[in-house]
Amino acid sequence: MSRFLSKFTLFGVGVLAAIPAWATSYTRDEAVKIALEKSSTIKTAEEELISANSQVDAGYGNALPSIDLDATVTRIFGLDDVKKSHDLSNAASQMDAGTDEPYAADVLAPAMDNLIYGMKSQGYRWQSSVGLTATQVIYAQGKVGTGIEIAKTYKNLKEVSLENAKANVRYDVENAFDQLIFLDSSIAILETSIDQTQKHIDFVNKSVESGLASELDQIRAQLELDKLKSTLEKTKKNRVLARNNLLNTMGLEWDSDAQFEGELRFPSDNLPYPDTAMANVKKRRKELALLDAQQKMAEKNIEIEEGGFKPTLVLVGGLKYSNNKNKFHEWDAPDWDDNINKYVALNLTMNLFNGMKTKESVVQAKSSMRSVQIQKESTERAFRVQIESCANTLEDANNQIEIQKNQVNLAQRNFDLTEASYKVGRSTQLDFLDASLKLRSAKNDYLQAIVDWNKAYNALLQATGEY
Repeated sequence: MSRFLSKFTLFGVGVLAAIPAWATSYTRDEAVKIALEKSSTIKTAEEELISANSQVDAGYGNALPSIDLDATVTRIFGLDDVKKSHDLSNAASQMDAGTDEPYAADVLAPAMDNLIYGMKSQGYRWQSSVGLTATQVIYAQGKVGTGIEIAKTYKNLKEVSLENAKANVRYDVENAFDQLIFLDSSIAILETSIDQTQKHIDFVNKSVESGLASELDQIRAQLELDKLKSTLEKTKKNRVLARNNLLNTMGLEWDSDAQFEGELRFPSDNLPYPDTAMANVKKRRKELALLDAQQKMAEKNIEIEEGGFKPTLVLVGGLKYSNNKNKFHEWDAPDWDDNINKYVALNLTMNLFNGMKTKESVVQAKSSMRSVQIQKESTERAFRVQIESCANTLEDANNQIEIQKNQVNLAQRNFDLTEASYKVGRSTQLDFLDASLKLRSAKNDYLQAIVDWNKAYNALLQATGEY
């Protein structure tokens, strides 16, 4: 390995700069760990899973009875006081005078008095009631049990979605981290180039003083230095954006003092090649698991819609205490036989015709299920293409690293020879500046090739479901 490559390996593929004591530093693994804990994407997926768990409990709740308490107080205006009278009893007593069996006074008249009073009681100013109703669904077109199954499937779907979100966040953090390393390394390369160019300017200034160089040589060198400084400032700004993007992906606030430590991976690290066997890929890819869950939900939804052809049977029972008085503060004590109504009802309902709505709902549900099946089949085929594409990209990236490594060696050799030749006057300043530019470009291209290889490796891991 050349002198440059040894040095380049130290600072060109990792973040190894001195970190201030007050700064917060993160390694690659720490960044991934924090992102998995604090990422808004994962937090949202976790909340959706909590909601899904609640829906399962709610589904079981539909199979339990519903108990409702109802209380009503009504004030009716424009009514006179209702009074209990015994006019019929008095009249009947007179009719029965002198008889041995006072039937009219003892039986008929009181019954009529109570009937009249009952009719009058509907005209009390204050009418109050308290009721307790229990409703138990005995059969609801099969929707209760099917609803529970759908809720369980939806819960499983959200569990898979959470795992998929974690994999995507991990992938995003890895790529953002690699991008930050690339920019840090680019800054190091530019700073080294600026130092070399400044030394060149010092050499040119001395040459001008001795009459071996002209003012034009000074201008060229200064223009090259200004260009490098401008590029350095732009790269530093991009580095700030990349750092903030990584912090945002990690779920953290922007921190100007945040630092990151790490290195890029190399093909020579002998990392395991991702498992591209489709049988295993199908088991690992979360997208297929999501589509499986959606298909199960679609199948259960068909059962829900077909329930429209079936009856609903509900058992209802209740107690109701009523109190009707002329004044609000007048209340009768609850009496099981006198003022508490008891009832039990069995209700059966079944739709006989609803304009073909149930039939068309079933057709739509079946169509939705078939759409999910088609999407699943299409996704499996797309995975094959994606894996093949990612594998080819990784192979090309691996080849590019070797090519760019040779380019750096050649550019370094060209720079060394041109610099030596320039110092003895055998090469022009333009030759020297051109050699310097080619060396810097070769370094950046080599670094970019390493970053591209890391991205390609991450992409293949993601495509095979190993993230």
